[in-house]
Amino acid sequence: MTASGDHLTTYMTGGPVRVPATIRGVREALPEELRARFVAEIEDAPADQLPFTLVRWAMNIPTEHDAAEEALLDRVRSGDLSQVTFVEDLGDDEYRSAE
Repeated sequence: MTASGDHLTTYMTGGPVRVPATIRGVREALPEELRARFVAEIEDAPADQLPFTLVRWAMNIPTEHDAAEEALLDRVRSGDLSQVTFVEDLGDDEYRSAE
């Protein structure tokens, strides 16, 4: 995930996705039924956990790539690990370039 101003860019199966990088932006982009839980958690988060908490909640914002991600997760959960690369199978340089 990379930050640029008031947005974060994350990469999903279908491609890059920009999500808000502010508490207000994440709150407004979340489905209404999640907003109160988000506000309660972000308000109680210790200062050193704020970035982690914000990013974790930003991952709950609906995106155009959600269907592809769900299909991938369903496939992996069913035991089909084809096209999955485990970190142990990568060389050091490949692993670092994937960060």
